[in-house]
Amino acid sequence: MVRREIWGDSMTERLRRTALVLGAVALALATVVACANGEPGGDGTGTGVEAAADPSAEAEQSPADEPTTEPEPPAVAGLGARPTPSATPKRTPSKKPGPRKVPKPPTETKLPPPPPKPETGCTKPRYEGTQASRAQVKQALTEAAGRTYWPSSAPSIRVPVDLVKATAWQESGWQSNIIACDGGVGLMQVMPDTAAFVNQRFDQSYDIDAYRDNATLGANYLAWLIKYIGDAFFESDYGVSADACTSELNSCLLNAVISAYNFGPGAVVTEDGLKIPNPQYVRNVRALMTECECLAF
Repeated sequence: MVRREIWGDSMTERLRRTALVLGAVALALATVVACANGEPGGDGTGTGVEAAADPSAEAEQSPADEPTTEPEPPAVAGLGARPTPSATPKRTPSKKPGPRKVPKPPTETKLPPPPPKPETGCTKPRYEGTQASRAQVKQALTEAAGRTYWPSSAPSIRVPVDLVKATAWQESGWQSNIIACDGGVGLMQVMPDTAAFVNQRFDQSYDIDAYRDNATLGANYLAWLIKYIGDAFFESDYGVSADACTSELNSCLLNAVISAYNFGPGAVVTEDGLKIPNPQYVRNVRALMTECECLAF
């Protein structure tokens, strides 16, 4: 009897423990199912708050194209990535600095003489020899603009072809055999003294009466003016782009060169600064550089 009672008590205890284990397993399975179905309490926090109401979960579900406040790497931004709201574009100057207040000491001691006054009693120009055709003139002016006139000291200097063409149109209307009352000769209305100066300065022997040489004389003189005035006022920057000019005529090298071609460098490069004594002439040539009918020849 004693042995049977002990076995019965042991059997009862085992059954009770088994029931507890099965109940725990059932509760665990119910929790897993509830989590899978998104029911309250399924987030594992025991708060009974739905996962959709979690602010962090909502942020993770926000569209990818929403603006962010995190800075983007420079390499990515440089490839056209969306700029961050805090990015501030840097402003760059659109114009080059203007001329110096006073010129630097001259790099050239000998200057061409100023243009002479017209002959007394002369009222209209005269013509000598045969006039070159427009096609011939166009080729001569284009070739003159394409030369390098400072191969050693300033090989980067280029005389724009539209400047050469516009100057020739302003001076002579592209008439190769015209001689003006003040002594200007040919396409570029080169003065005999200016031709002598250019030939001596550059060790050349250009013929002022030959239209090709006349075009080259004029372009060579423009190249000399670019360097001379560029050294004096523009820190040896020889760029003659119109983009560097403002509404002030004395603001850029291009206008100064045009002015000096007509009035001589001594009237432009002064101890009191850069002067433009012939504003209408400068405006005319500047307009012709973009609007001249000669550009279409």
